[in-house]
Amino acid sequence: MSVATPAVARPAPAERERRRRWVPRPSRVVLNLVLLLVAIFWLVPSIGLLIVSLRPESEFTHSGWWTALTAPSQLTLNNYQVLFSQGLKPGGLLDSLITSAAITIPTTILVTVISSLAAYSLVFGRWRGRTAVYLLIVALLVVPLQMALIPVASLYKFFGSISGYNPFGTVPGVVIFHVAFGLPFGIFMMRNFYAGIPMDLLEAGRIDGAGEWKLFRRVVLPLGVPAAASLAIFQFIWVWNDLLVALVFLGGSPHAPLTVFLFDQVRELASNYWVISTGAIISIVVPLIVFFSFQRYFVRGVLAGAVK
Repeated sequence: MSVATPAVARPAPAERERRRRWVPRPSRVVLNLVLLLVAIFWLVPSIGLLIVSLRPESEFTHSGWWTALTAPSQLTLNNYQVLFSQGLKPGGLLDSLITSAAITIPTTILVTVISSLAAYSLVFGRWRGRTAVYLLIVALLVVPLQMALIPVASLYKFFGSISGYNPFGTVPGVVIFHVAFGLPFGIFMMRNFYAGIPMDLLEAGRIDGAGEWKLFRRVVLPLGVPAAASLAIFQFIWVWNDLLVALVFLGGSPHAPLTVFLFDQVRELASNYWVISTGAIISIVVPLIVFFSFQRYFVRGVLAGAVK
């Protein structure tokens, strides 16, 4: 004889749905507070560097930078005035700043323009072997920059022995090096963006009699502005903050870029502490200006090719 088990009352479907959907979540105020604390903690080194660059040199050995938070009267722009008052003196801050700009700006422009043209040919060109060439370019992304320093330096010296002009130790030589190693990523990024442009737009232009150059300039390039701006931001920041290539090619030059200038000041850290902090702030401000100038294109350009 079987014993009947009492039926267990089950909640209504609406009740089960309500229980399943209810998940404890922190309030928006708490979440914003946590994010604010994380941001402040992340910005502490930069804030400290900024305050150090604004403090007189005599205050470095007496107290820490945080004392300026309670005594802001000690902050001054004298450190910046001293560095910029040297003018274009070789080895000075302003001279190194101009050298960095002379390297970074042409490199950024060349990489952006050449990558856009190459990507257009890879996507919309009508020639065989496009896939093989693209795979070769992607393979070049994994080649480390460090392994090419000695071969390129030897190639520069060999070229100089033949032509009489040795690009090693010159600004054009550094620009050529950065352009060569910036093109694989630039072509990869621009190609992924151009692949999302409908082919019908170009076919309509060809029917109207437009040539390839006109199609690139009037149709593809305006649509590719977000990707080109993002590529320009990446390339500018990479080249501006570069130390290794600049140290190898321009380490002994009297007109060294800003990163080499700051590197040389580290050798006399005790006496040049204010120079390092002031120069570092200047080296940070310039990329920030570039980034905020093109930030509206940045997100769209980074997501280029991510959604089809």
